[in-house]
Formats: sequence, structure tokens, C-alpha cells
Amino acid sequence: MTLRLYDTRAQALRDFAPLDPENVTIYVCGPTVQSGPHIGHVRAALSFDLLRRWLAHRYPRVTFVRNVTDIDDKVLANATPDEPWWALAYRMEREFTAAYEAIGILPPTYEPRATASVTQMQEMIAELIERGHAYAAAGDVYFDVRSWPEYGALTRQSLDAMEDAADADPRGKRDPHDFALWKGAKPDEPSSATWQSPWGEGRPGWHIECSAMSRRYLGEEFDIHGGGLDLRFPHHENELAQSAAAGHGFAEYWVHNGLVTVEGQKMAKSLGNFTLASDLLDERPADVVRYALAAAHYRSNLDISDQALDEAAAALERIRGFQDRALRALGPATSGPLPAEFEAALDDDLGIPQGLAALHEQVRAGNTALDAGDDRSARGALSAVTGMMDVLGFPGPDAVAATSGAADQALGTLVEHLLAQRAQARADKDWGTADRIRDTFAAAGIALEDTADGTHWSIDG
Repeated sequence: MTLRLYDTRAQALRDFAPLDPENVTIYVCGPTVQSGPHIGHVRAALSFDLLRRWLAHRYPRVTFVRNVTDIDDKVLANATPDEPWWALAYRMEREFTAAYEAIGILPPTYEPRATASVTQMQEMIAELIERGHAYAAAGDVYFDVRSWPEYGALTRQSLDAMEDAADADPRGKRDPHDFALWKGAKPDEPSSATWQSPWGEGRPGWHIECSAMSRRYLGEEFDIHGGGLDLRFPHHENELAQSAAAGHGFAEYWVHNGLVTVEGQKMAKSLGNFTLASDLLDERPADVVRYALAAAHYRSNLDISDQALDEAAAALERIRGFQDRALRALGPATSGPLPAEFEAALDDDLGIPQGLAALHEQVRAGNTALDAGDDRSARGALSAVTGMMDVLGFPGPDAVAATSGAADQALGTLVEHLLAQRAQARADKDWGTADRIRDTFAAAGIALEDTADGTHWSIDG
């Protein structure tokens, strides 16, 4: 089956055909690092991590670029005399990286900071001025939206129906919809946040940053531009306009993830209704957070709740329970061919919910095979489950076990010693001693499972 993706610009599912079948190219708008990440930021990054992993399964190479906006009005506003803007931006960038790493999001191929590409931004601004699509006024430079008849193509809006651009001082604008490419220096902003330019000291506007960085790292034309649904307008609309006006092919496909909501309202720092990623990760295991955020289709809005997290924990427990049981009975697992249902689901606009249904069907089939003593079928199910979990970014049980340290080994030795005592007590029909040992395990949070091939233990919860 051909991979299909929903192209926001076309407002339709399209067959995916990369410009170079040997190297799929993706640019995703990364965080503006004025403060730490909330769950909405992590969900967006995870959506494109899952897409990237599936593309890496289908194609030889994926070049994935996710930028960091480290110079912006909000970054400057949140700086303090004790922590200048550049120090704040770096500290917040590290918080984003930590949250991404915690739930297994792969690092980008390139992760450029906006401040490292100001020269490329100035070059692009100069090209737009030369082509008649931008103009300098009062120390600023603006994109002339009425010079580009296709403005509004991404969101299918007419220019006169749009809101005025509020991203810069309107002091020199010819039209209230014109947006800033370069912002002249202001007396109340630090000199460290300004660069020399042909139009005077200043700093780049937000939108030009991504156009310049995508061209620098991926070229004038690339496969997929991604980001949150809230970035479609004005950010992505403006990116498309300025890049196309500069003569670039830009993105072949536009892919946007849905938002995390709270009681139906977008989670946002400006609304004060956000949950910090660090707070949630303190309360819940990282793999549970990953599963909960991945379980809804990437284009749907997701209302994160305790119920959703509990369901994710239970689903993972079922999967891990089968994997552990099969490993004990069959030995180490290897990734086998992926089930056709799973591949079809992910090829259909990254249908993770349907893919998870196929995964759980293999878990059920594997448990049934183990119950029947059908080792061949059980091994096939284990290989399929291992392969699907790997594609979805969940480490296999052998990988988890391989990270066990001396403390885990010591615990295992003590548990096995007590299990041997319990087994002897049961053989001697000393039920009081056997029950006391089981109670000791329960008090320590260790669950026992008595099976035909012996007693197995696991950490409960």
C-alpha cells in the first residue's frame, strides 16, 4: 500500500512521493524557548517523531530538521537582569530536550538555532526586496502581502478577511496585513539582541527564521513541512508566501498535528491552562505518557486526562505482560515482519490508533498460543509485537533488562532465594510459611504468578 498523508494545503489525503526516494526531507517548527515545555509541545514533537520513525521504516534515509527559536519578543520579555535572554533561551532549550528525551523522541538530524542563521535571513530579505515583495521603512522591513497574489493559499483565506498582522510596530507599514521580516532595534531592548544589517540594527522577524533555516539545511525545496495546527496562520502562511515569492519550491506536503486541549480549549501558556511536561513526567512513567499522547490520531485534538493515562498504563501492562511471559517461555525475541494490518494502518495517514489495535490483536493471539503450548505461533506473535513496539518507539523487554544494574541483580538474587523457600514450604504443605512469604512479597510491591512451569515475579505497578 502507498503511504498517504493528509496535506493541509490540499485539504486532502495525498499519496506520498518524496523528491528523492533515497532521502526523505522534513522540516518541523520547533519551540520558542521563552519558558519550559507543556504537554502540547511534547505531543507535537511526538507526532512527528512517529511520522519520522515510520518514514525511516519505509525509506533508506530521513533528514529531519527541527529548529529552536531562541530570539523572539517573548524570549526578550521573560528575560531578567539576572538571566539575560540568551541564557534563558539556552536553559529552556535544555528543558525541551530533556522532555523529548524522557519519552524517547529521537534527536533531529539538525537542530539549528535561529540566532545562528541571521546572515541567511538577511540574504533572503534582500532577495525579497530586490524582487519587489518587501520594502524597508523606518528601520523595519515588511513583506508586501498585496505584491503576492497567492497570499492566503495555505489557509484558503482572502486577504481582506484576514486579521491585521500584529507581529511588529505598524509605523512604516503600507498595509496593516504586511508582516515583519526585520525589526529595527528599540531603545528598551538589549544591544545583545541586535545585529547589523543594510536596514539598520535590529533582529529578524519570526516568520523569516524558518524560511531561511529550512533552505539552509534542506534546500529550496523539500518534502514535508510540519508543525502544530495553531501555526497554520499566520506563521506557516507567511513562510509559504515569502519562500514562494523568493522563487523557492518550498514544501511539497504540509502536515499539521492536532492540539492538546483542556475541557475543549487549546492548552496554551497564554491561557494559563497548561500542564508542564516535567510535572506530568514526575507523576507518570515516561512510556505511559508516550503511549497516552500517541494513542489518538495525530490530527485529532487530545484532551489529556487521568483516565487516558490510566488506560495507557493498562494497555502497556498487557503488552509487557505478554512479552515477559513469552520471553520466559521462548527466550530472546527478534523483530519479525510487521503484520499487514499494522502496515496498512500506518500507511493510511499514520493511523496509530488502528496500528495499536493490530498490536493488541497480536498480544491476544500470542497469549492464546502460549496457553495452548503452540510455541511456533507464540514466537511469531512475539516477533511481530517486538517489531511494532520498536517502530512506535518503545524499547523491548530485553533492552530494558539490559540496563539493569547491580541493585537489580541483588534484588533478583534475594527474590529467587525467597521463592525457593516458598516452593519448599508448599511442597511440605506448610501453608502458613508459604502464605507469610507471599505476604512479604506483596508488602514489598512484588507480584507473584504461579504457572505450570514455576513461579514468576514482577514489580507490581
